[in-house]
Amino acid sequence: MRPGDSSSLLLNSLERPARALVIGASGGIGSAVTDLLVSEGFEAVHAFSRTVTDKRSPGVHVGRIDIENEASIAARAKELIEGAPLRFILVATGFLHDAALQPEKTYRSLDPEHLLKIFRINAIGPALVGKHMLPLLPKAGKSVFAVLSARVGSIEDNQLGGWYGYRASKAALNQFIRTFAIEVRRQRPEAICVALHPGTVDTRLSRPFRAGIEINKILSPVDSAKRLLTVTNTLTPAQTGRFFAWDGRPIRF
Repeated sequence: MRPGDSSSLLLNSLERPARALVIGASGGIGSAVTDLLVSEGFEAVHAFSRTVTDKRSPGVHVGRIDIENEASIAARAKELIEGAPLRFILVATGFLHDAALQPEKTYRSLDPEHLLKIFRINAIGPALVGKHMLPLLPKAGKSVFAVLSARVGSIEDNQLGGWYGYRASKAALNQFIRTFAIEVRRQRPEAICVALHPGTVDTRLSRPFRAGIEINKILSPVDSAKRLLTVTNTLTPAQTGRFFAWDGRPIRF
């Protein structure tokens, strides 16, 4: 199946019954993934985010989570202990800019408060999600813990410079995933921990930085979500701890 083919999503490779969890479900990609998972036959799809909406499809269980607050993450994890196996987790949160903070073009713009914020959201928060949610994955059968990373987080691929905080926070996130994978496979040999690059997607995060990108290379949130789930469906435990793009190609850390 080619990436984007809606007939080649997650359900093929995950045992049933199963539940799925999306953190950052109010964002463009997270919302699209959540809606797609509903049609995948999961017993329940849990959609957590800072902003909770009741406008979700039947079968979606919404909840509030603040990934900058460990107590909030721990509380949501306790709610997920009972029920069908939790076989799919996606952390779709991320921060690049806001009205006050913009990506740095030079090291002269480095600001400690900006760096702390971007690391809390892009690296520390997902790491704490792993701390509390990874123990909920079943010990047998395929399961997936995935985070949205970014190609600019690749140290080897960095040829342009700039965007110090975002690059460094995503590189840190990739290292967390790599290290999670090593530990998790000792007790859950079929579990897969991966970082995923969703492509350039038409979301609020990327919109101000798309100058010069051909329009046909910008993905809609739904198209990106379909492609990410297709990639996830094809992954095997031998590929745990790695970084993959929306088209299935590996990205160097």
